[in-house]
Amino acid sequence: MIVSHWMSTELVTVSKEASIQEAMALMKQESIRHLPVVDQKMNLLGWITDADLRGVLIASMLEELTLDDVMIRKPFTIHPEMALEEAARILLDKRVGGLPIVRNGILVGVITVTDILSAFINFLGLFTDSTRLDIKVSGSPNPLPEITRIVRLHGAEIISLCHLPLEEGPEYSYSIRLKKTDVKPIIADLEEHGIEVVSYLD
Repeated sequence: MIVSHWMSTELVTVSKEASIQEAMALMKQESIRHLPVVDQKMNLLGWITDADLRGVLIASMLEELTLDDVMIRKPFTIHPEMALEEAARILLDKRVGGLPIVRNGILVGVITVTDILSAFINFLGLFTDSTRLDIKVSGSPNPLPEITRIVRLHGAEIISLCHLPLEEGPEYSYSIRLKKTDVKPIIADLEEHGIEVVSYLD
């Protein structure tokens, strides 16, 4: 998955000449928390957030301020071909809610935490009609072939399979999401082969 598949391209932007009040009104109207500041050719000039605007609201009542006075002039940007996982890491590391996406200095999109959450929900099939198995295996250094063999033996289709990190030790834990199926025969077969089913959601 890459950023361009999940970024917003219907962009709401603002000019650097806009007032603080104008920018706040635009954010409220569009129900957004970030605004790219651009020129007429969509060159990215800066970035402003609702928190930035609230921080200067009182000052803007005492003197005439524009976004040119308060915007982040060199915001952290990403490119549309970046892996979505890397974009998620940047959002987490930088503790920001959104990022402008540029190609050759031109704004082409915006991606937010909500966009990335939607992507991973879609990727993992969380809201599909499905069944989830949480399993734990001890001793085997590579239990996945046996697990997937048993699941497929029962005609079930795997939507996603996640390795769940555990503390150091001989146990391996996985969460497997299947297309909706009768999970009880699968559970019985897994446990017969020494694979513990910790929980399931049918």
